[in-house]
Amino acid sequence: MDKPQKDGPADHKMSDSKKNSEKQPVTACLLSAAFFGALGSSFIYGYNLSVVNAPASYIKTFYNKTWLERYGEPITAERSTLLWSITVSIFAIGGLLGALSVSLFIRVLGRKGTLLLNNSFAIIAALMLSLGEMAKSFEMLIIGRIIMGFDSGIALSVLPMYLGEITPRHIRGSIGQFNSILICLGVFTGQVMGLPELLGQESRWNYLFAFLALPAVLQLCVLPFLPESPRYLLMERRDEAGAERAFQRFLGKKDVSQELEEVYAEARAQDNLHIASVPELLKSPAVRWQLITIIITMACYQLCGLNAIWYYTNGILQEAGFAARIRPYITLSTGAIETLAAIISGLVIERIGRRPLLIFGFSAMAVFFSLLTVFLNIQDRVSWMPYLSYICILAVIASFCSGPGGIPFVLAGELFEQSYRPAAFMVAGSVNWLSNFALGLLFPFIQEKLQSFAFLVFVVVCTLGSIYLYFVLPETKNKTFMDISQSFAKINKIPIPSPSHEMEMVLSNKPDVNGRVQDTAKMESSV
Repeated sequence: MDKPQKDGPADHKMSDSKKNSEKQPVTACLLSAAFFGALGSSFIYGYNLSVVNAPASYIKTFYNKTWLERYGEPITAERSTLLWSITVSIFAIGGLLGALSVSLFIRVLGRKGTLLLNNSFAIIAALMLSLGEMAKSFEMLIIGRIIMGFDSGIALSVLPMYLGEITPRHIRGSIGQFNSILICLGVFTGQVMGLPELLGQESRWNYLFAFLALPAVLQLCVLPFLPESPRYLLMERRDEAGAERAFQRFLGKKDVSQELEEVYAEARAQDNLHIASVPELLKSPAVRWQLITIIITMACYQLCGLNAIWYYTNGILQEAGFAARIRPYITLSTGAIETLAAIISGLVIERIGRRPLLIFGFSAMAVFFSLLTVFLNIQDRVSWMPYLSYICILAVIASFCSGPGGIPFVLAGELFEQSYRPAAFMVAGSVNWLSNFALGLLFPFIQEKLQSFAFLVFVVVCTLGSIYLYFVLPETKNKTFMDISQSFAKINKIPIPSPSHEMEMVLSNKPDVNGRVQDTAKMESSV
């Protein structure tokens, strides 16, 4: 273990600045960016995860009626199933396409500009989905779903990147959890809006999809008046004045020299800042284990079994003796537990840390999946066992949202410095959506073969994920992006700069008259 080094004057100055930053209150500007950014992005994604469940039978009836009117004969059962399967699964295909296009959008439009453009996709998709019945076109619903998936693919990459870059490091995790909280709130809202008393009726199901336009419009009304990411402005646009103004508004103070110096140091450490492509990211030894970590974490996020849990919920409630008419209301408890657990995670993440919450979340899921497997196999023999099975389902959901449900997106922004971040989010997003699609494709076959033992597959995934994170992932809370990169330096076999060299990097970065970061050491040597 390395011996701790004595603090010099510069270290005392940086330590004092760190203490001051931790006392800095959260500004209305920062909270507005987090809430409205997530409302028009994560909330829409979460809403789409649950909104198709309530009107499923009505949409299938619409498909059958439209087919009969168009072709003069009833649709076959196989074709009806195929159309519905395409409608559901094409959302993930759209998400993958959105994730793959992120790098292009943010390079041209920036973080905020991409979020604003993304609202147009949400509004177009809402119109297609809500007007499909009136136009007697099931193709409009399928196209609307893929466009909505495209919107979500972009949102789940750009929003965590934006939030990570605008937030002070001592609250970066808490603000980053707005992504997870609004996803869960979106799921819960979709469940509530789908109740029969609201929009879950045959004459109203198209309004369920029209509602999607509301959060997008709200974001369009607020986000244009909030700043762009200051790190993006300074490191990629070379706009020092704009970055300074952005830091001042987000942090609520005039003196942001320490924050600017931190960004200068990162720029200096990366020499001539060049935004890496995906092939360059994959080849770079400096980020090899960060990349492996985010791939494994994102794969576990989708393959840990949360999506599969919904398959059993209705059956367990039926076994417990709950009438069909009240099951939708009981199912609301799943959305409420999701949202509550995500909020609690956001409140404690800066105290407990990312690493413990992730490891605890996946480990707890493995335990409760194991118990659920036991309870499902003996519930026919014990009358009260379905109640324990449902409690296990709620515990699995709470465990997921305590860490694994949001922290992977926070880590995707924290583990990489500016030049690698866009490509890293493209890879993370692709793994996320490919895993989502693979689980949707394979789980019915797994369930058919293993029946109630299917959850043991997820026990293995969660256990292996926890073990990997325990041995490889360092804690990232309250660390700069440079500090986090240096935490991986040893495992990546990259030399670690000395503290004195780090201070030289900070001091040697000065903006020129045009706001560009200059390497003064190289300038002096050339003279």
